[in-house]
Amino acid sequence: MTVYEQPTEQYEVERPRRRRRGRALLITLLVLLIILGVLVVVADRVAHGYAENRIGTEIDNQISTQGLSAEPAEVSVGGVPFLTQVLAGRYDQISVVLREVQGPVPGAADVVRIPTLDIDATGVTAPLDTLRTGQGEIVASDVAGVGTIDYASLAAMIGQEGITLAERDGKLGATLPVEVLGQRFELNGTANIAVQDNQVQVRFDTLTADGLPDNPLVQNLISGYAEQLSLNVALPALPFGLQVTEIKPAAEGLQVTANAKDVPLNQGA
Repeated sequence: MTVYEQPTEQYEVERPRRRRRGRALLITLLVLLIILGVLVVVADRVAHGYAENRIGTEIDNQISTQGLSAEPAEVSVGGVPFLTQVLAGRYDQISVVLREVQGPVPGAADVVRIPTLDIDATGVTAPLDTLRTGQGEIVASDVAGVGTIDYASLAAMIGQEGITLAERDGKLGATLPVEVLGQRFELNGTANIAVQDNQVQVRFDTLTADGLPDNPLVQNLISGYAEQLSLNVALPALPFGLQVTEIKPAAEGLQVTANAKDVPLNQGA
């Protein structure tokens, strides 16, 4: 009877080799996945920058067609992952910052200056082909804007020499040097502010001054100053059809809140 010996040494050699091959394959797959992940991130960032630049260009074009002037729009597109938004042509949120916005007041020679206008657009539809060619519509379902009319612009509209405007205990305060019966006084008062028909209504009810004579003639003069300081500020057409819904005094000026729906963000719309 012939006895065959098992090649145990050969198996012992092959098993470690197979393990090494498996580990090498796993490492290779991990490296490929890392490279793929990096490429996806890079593509996402490239698409992000491209979309922001294109949307910013379209917004700048629309601003100029509305008779407004402003520095180039600063656009930031939110939502993750971004690349899927580009391919789908729909963005969760687009934030726009417009600086040094200036526009003419309807029916007047005055210019309203808004140092910074912050705009948030949500539910934005911007097909990739529109971004690529500039043809078609970029539409936001909701747009909200917050800006500030600086006090220097408002004082220029009032037209009283030496007037100083500032926020005072949550209201619009005014200080105005006047001459009454040959004497110099400094009038002080606060105004009520309201918004109606896209106009800011400023109404000074009471003005006072230290040492002011208490007689009917002087009181009539002071009432006349209060009427002169009161005015309606017709706002320029804000970008994207924004309509003013609220206004309140702030440290830098009158803070304006505006809203709009179903708004075209580009010139071609």
